[in-house]
Amino acid sequence: MKTKSVYICSECGYRSVKWLGKCPGCNRWNTMQETIVSEKKSSAVSAVSAPASLGLRREPQKISDVKIGYEKRYKTGMTELDRVLGGGIVQGSLILVGGDPGIGKSTLLLQICETAGQNHKILYVSGEESEGQIKLRADRLGVASENLYLISETDTETIISLITDAKPDIVIIDSIQTMHREDIASAAGSVPQVREATNAFMRTAKSMGTAMFIVGHVTKDGALAGPRVLEHMVDCVLYFEGDRNTTFRILRGVKNRFGSTNEIGVFEMKDKGLAEVANPSMMLLEGRGEDTSGSCIVCTMEGSRGVMAEIQALVTPTGFGNPRRMSSGIDFNRMLLLIAVLEKRARMNLSNSDVYVNVAGGLRIDETAIDLGICAAIATAQADTAIPPDMIFIGEVGLGGELRAVTQLEKRLSEAAKLGFKTAVVPKQSLKGIRVPEGFAAFGVKTLAETISMLRKK
Repeated sequence: MKTKSVYICSECGYRSVKWLGKCPGCNRWNTMQETIVSEKKSSAVSAVSAPASLGLRREPQKISDVKIGYEKRYKTGMTELDRVLGGGIVQGSLILVGGDPGIGKSTLLLQICETAGQNHKILYVSGEESEGQIKLRADRLGVASENLYLISETDTETIISLITDAKPDIVIIDSIQTMHREDIASAAGSVPQVREATNAFMRTAKSMGTAMFIVGHVTKDGALAGPRVLEHMVDCVLYFEGDRNTTFRILRGVKNRFGSTNEIGVFEMKDKGLAEVANPSMMLLEGRGEDTSGSCIVCTMEGSRGVMAEIQALVTPTGFGNPRRMSSGIDFNRMLLLIAVLEKRARMNLSNSDVYVNVAGGLRIDETAIDLGICAAIATAQADTAIPPDMIFIGEVGLGGELRAVTQLEKRLSEAAKLGFKTAVVPKQSLKGIRVPEGFAAFGVKTLAETISMLRKK
């Protein structure tokens, strides 16, 4: 069998016979990686091209003639996971679960085997642990389903053969970086191995109607290891977030062909595994001080769910020539932009102060609707005053100091009212045509300067 050396882009899969500093396919720098591949065509490729060579060509259909099959879903026994998946595991879907080592990916997937295994046959394939190690973890988690089958295997063709013979309803591959194919000369975990193994599992899942979970490792930058095309191939991408030193974990759906994206599920790591957190707002606000300066409550939308979070800010005189800025849980450049708006539009002097901003509870928020809350936290931290404990702030701040309208304001106010908050400061134009909860007061403001002036009067 002849082999040759090629260079493959880790982002888009572009191939070149020589090394290139910049990939012509995706214009990314330093992504071309040397890979040893076989010149012999694989059996999978031959199988795909066989129908065309035999004249068995498929013809296009009118969209009105296409029949839609029934979307069958399996319940996992975890409401939070079902929410992120869009209502359960879709039959024949390929789901990618990524996260840092030790965050709880394998624990979560093994736990759902207890409930899902009551009515469905499950095959758990591990390339990192032996059957005995999985059994020890299953005993600790209380998983003892008779329909759960374990095997420690890394060869892709062998695993597909087992799936074809056993015909399970759900398959768990832990992890995709340990899988390899004999017809590819590169090592397990390389770009070609990960891409071809995922492609083979995808064809198996679609042809047999088997739901598959694939565990993927992440790089030091937090992205899934392997080619970027991996996320495009699968039906659903889930990310496990959270600090391993804390007990809370957030499962975020960033792609879902069978449901809404950006949904989150909140879990707490305990001795018996992951436990669901039904009300994440209460968890994130637990232990909050009521008379602390620089503390502000905001409401962010995570998919269809409103989540209350605490923004903390600390403003101190700088001891160096250049003031220091640090952020945790929000975009750093967004924080710098808001500080500039506060200085220019609200006449605040922050050039001689260090500014630190943090989202309590380990949550990361990328939504611009929390801009007003960040500005309110920084302003009260500098003035060393406290915001009323029953007040929240919602609104996007523009470069002109104006407040922009936000989406789903009525749902945000309803979530705040449920948790006992009484007042909210929101963009004035967002109040048109919405229903404010009974006993709740919403103050509409037009500019950031007006908001800062309101806080100084309290």
